[in-house]
Amino acid sequence: MATPMLNGAKNLNPNCGISSKYCFPKKDSVSYSSNYISSTRRSFVPRCSSTAGGSSSSSRPASQPRFIQHKKEAFWFYRFLSIVYDHIINPGHWTEDMRDDALEPADLNDRNLTVVDVGGGTGFTTLGIVKHVDAKNVTILDQSPHQLAKAKQKEALKECRIIEGDAEDLPFPTDYADRYVSAGSIEYWPDPQRGIREAYRVLKIGGKACVIGPVYPTFWLSRFFADVWMLFPKEEEYIEWFEKAGFINIQLKRIGPKWYRGVRRHGLIMGCSVTGIKPFSGDSTLQLGPKAEDVKKPVNPFVFLWRFFLGTIAATYYVLVPIYMWIKDQIVPKGRPI
Repeated sequence: MATPMLNGAKNLNPNCGISSKYCFPKKDSVSYSSNYISSTRRSFVPRCSSTAGGSSSSSRPASQPRFIQHKKEAFWFYRFLSIVYDHIINPGHWTEDMRDDALEPADLNDRNLTVVDVGGGTGFTTLGIVKHVDAKNVTILDQSPHQLAKAKQKEALKECRIIEGDAEDLPFPTDYADRYVSAGSIEYWPDPQRGIREAYRVLKIGGKACVIGPVYPTFWLSRFFADVWMLFPKEEEYIEWFEKAGFINIQLKRIGPKWYRGVRRHGLIMGCSVTGIKPFSGDSTLQLGPKAEDVKKPVNPFVFLWRFFLGTIAATYYVLVPIYMWIKDQIVPKGRPI
């Protein structure tokens, strides 16, 4: 069964029942550095969750339309974002401390491990990987040549294999890698379950997948912009995707910028690190239908530009949120909630 393993276990919602009914801790009162949620059950069915400030988010499918949802939109979004990604986006959402904290559960404990970094982009996450694994054993994959061009400029990544590819259709053989890492990519996958299934396929038996990504907000305005922009999964969705793909020993570790002081009501672009172990060799037994998106299908240019414009506006909101939280952190005395 799924059981909480939290230092902040006292913050579990007392109204959520017992036994098989699993409840998440209050999202604004946890310690990122030691906060884990584990699951060893194959059928994870969350019954309830507590949310900050009494705000509750309604259930919505991963397939809900978002404006930066399709691969072509993400391609062009990062065509421009790659110019400032390491200098503007990372300092507010994905710091070096957060990266190292998020990669810790991946168990990068051998320099000879074969690692694939899916959606590796500019190589920021890969820089954390090559601290523990020889660069020659690491492959960076991304659909954006503009992002990968930035990765190729990093001296520490010169020996990495850098290729273009699709997270939902990986160009690696089955049972290929010891570790699968993907950070800040799942939010652009049209079908997250397919991407997690691919992670299972390419891993060797006993290999570990580590997916790092956003978490869904509870504050109404943040929730609105999250839904407009891209996919912000709920914590239980990550666990469900891993379990359906066939992973075992699944753990979810919460992360976030230090100046947020544990606040999660606005959602986080990098909010959790989810890991799971592949128990058997071969492909996943999970059967899926046709891919959710045909990238070769013609796109109406006017619809594309309109969606891209609205999605970019929504993204701007999340550029401002960490600035707002940093200001609050500077103003509100330490030890008091913000």
